[in-house]
Amino acid sequence: MTTNNTTASWNDFNDAESQQSGFDLIPKGIIVPVRMTILPGGYDDPTQGWTGGYATESFETGSVYLSCEFVVLSGEYAKRKVWSLIGLHSRKGPTWGQMGRSFIRAVLNSARNVHPKDESPQAAAARRIQGFADLDGIEFLARIDIEKDGRGDDKNVIHVAIEPDHPQYAKLMGVPIKATAASNPTAAVPAAKSTQTATQATAPATTGKPAWAL
Repeated sequence: MTTNNTTASWNDFNDAESQQSGFDLIPKGIIVPVRMTILPGGYDDPTQGWTGGYATESFETGSVYLSCEFVVLSGEYAKRKVWSLIGLHSRKGPTWGQMGRSFIRAVLNSARNVHPKDESPQAAAARRIQGFADLDGIEFLARIDIEKDGRGDDKNVIHVAIEPDHPQYAKLMGVPIKATAASNPTAAVPAAKSTQTATQATAPATTGKPAWAL
């Protein structure tokens, strides 16, 4: 008769390894490529275009947000995770929701290589989504920040997406720098063609989009 070592191990913890101390925080200001995953909260509001159960509503404040996990994809801090909220609605006013919209705009610019000053039809199409599912799993460049949690301890957060106008964007994303009409008037036509090529492969169809996604 053989001994079930697995069962024995889970009844006797004397041979378990000592608990490891937590990771040190990622330094503030570090720029890393991340993949964003939305942790579903089960809240929907079809009038706002919030469907699929991705949003979360706070029972304490009534605020609505996306609870997101960001996994660092490469570099010294690869596989490290950061958790942050993207605001959608607050009873205190529109500021939090506007900040959330600005962040999502920057995420789309970063993920789809769209210059923030590019106002071409192709760039506008790349900044539209059909729903939160388009953001679940999106990869982009992010800046690591540090803020206090509810207990007063420091934690890493992500509130800023690094867009193509940043000096390190092209190198870290491994893509060529795109000229835009705003930065180089003589390059307006080539820039539009380049943007169109990129968005054809990445941007979803533009029909049936809710008002908040524009």
